[in-house]
Amino acid sequence: MKTLNDFNFKNKKALIRVDFNVPLNDRFEVTDTTRIVSAKPSIIKILEDGGSCILMSHLGRPKGIQDQFSLKHIVSTVEDILGVGVIFVNQCVGEKAQQAAANLQPGQILLLENLRFHQEEEAGDEIFAKQLSKLGDIYINDAFGTAHRAHASTTIVAKFFEENKAFGNLLAKEIESIKKVMETGEKPVLAILGGAKVSSKITIIENILDKVNHLIIGGGMAFTFVKAQGGKIGNSICEDDKIDLALAILKQAKDKGVQVHIPIDTIAADAFSNDANTQTVAINAIPDGWEGVDAGPKSIAQFREVVMQSKTILWNGPLGVFEMERFAQGTIELGNAIAEATKNGAFSLVGGGDSVAAVKQFGFQDKVSYVSTGGGAMLESLEGKTLPGIAAILE
Repeated sequence: MKTLNDFNFKNKKALIRVDFNVPLNDRFEVTDTTRIVSAKPSIIKILEDGGSCILMSHLGRPKGIQDQFSLKHIVSTVEDILGVGVIFVNQCVGEKAQQAAANLQPGQILLLENLRFHQEEEAGDEIFAKQLSKLGDIYINDAFGTAHRAHASTTIVAKFFEENKAFGNLLAKEIESIKKVMETGEKPVLAILGGAKVSSKITIIENILDKVNHLIIGGGMAFTFVKAQGGKIGNSICEDDKIDLALAILKQAKDKGVQVHIPIDTIAADAFSNDANTQTVAINAIPDGWEGVDAGPKSIAQFREVVMQSKTILWNGPLGVFEMERFAQGTIELGNAIAEATKNGAFSLVGGGDSVAAVKQFGFQDKVSYVSTGGGAMLESLEGKTLPGIAAILE
């Protein structure tokens, strides 16, 4: 695996695909800088070598050129985080962009305009990719968040840099972390899958059953498994068309010697609201008119025990409706257990939108081994797919 540490960038221009698709408020201020901070080590390494950086990214889902999606809005934030001035050009291909890249001096950073202002980017257009390729000497992909898309800047452009292409530090770390969970991690290996739907996690479950020793199924998807085993789940979320599949997964796990842990009790509410009346009940005996919204105390204690004996932990998906303060306890307690296991030497990887949001909200990001920066890309990796953005560098 070739990383940017295999290159000396002295007097070289690095064309870097970063993922600066960051959230902005209505004053166009960046509200979460994680992705910019994550890209910093690669950029600084290139500058310290005596090279220059040409950064390309998308922002949002613009329909053509739309000012609110211009990357000019993030320039000052990028400068603050990197501690270096940033030159911005309101094109990513064309004469202006070529001129700006040609004039770039060692130690300087150029940020190109939003790639998705051109439909050729998402279409994976070869001519557009070739135009981008002419801006730099070495291509670095450091955008894990878009590595599962075969877009011009993430995949096609790599064709034009035969030997001169590599993974940035962030992307290399993502690949390494997933490899630890899926291949090289110390046993026992535990996967915690939460969230609302079984259907969105089927391929992951099927792919990881050969790799894990324990599987915790939490969140809304647990109710499909409870109902499949004859439990009463009241008004809880359930995918009735996935009941046979849930039983098949449990059988598959048993055949492979994987221990599956499903919540035994739940906090039930009489409405989907922070102000609802609640009671703690056995998860297979939820009264009619009530729905499970968080893991109960017995489940939390059971899960904690499993976490504490695991050496490699993957966490994808919350245990309850953590967005409502009263139903966040299960997710917080799980985070505490994973933090403690990590402190004791376990490797922990957190990935997938909601669990990343929970980890940030409750301050766990520095207490786990690695927080993935890519939702869809992370899930596709766990499904065992080779991501086009990664394959393009390895080719």
